Amino acid sequence: MADYFYCLKHNTVESEAGCRAADRLGPYGTSEEAEQALEKVQQRNEEWDNDPAWNEED
Repeated sequence: MADYFYCLKHNTVESEAGCRAADRLGPYGTSEEAEQALEKVQQRNEEWDNDPAWNEED
């Protein structure tokens, strides 16, 4: 099974032989999933920002 990564430096989908790990997100199972990496990050960040468990008052 091939792994795909989203390169933050080049804003493209890459194979495992692409840029260094610090510059990419993944692995993803398909290139289509890797293409959606930034949208997934934004979605997760919004979910976490609105998670009551993380926004409790002391």
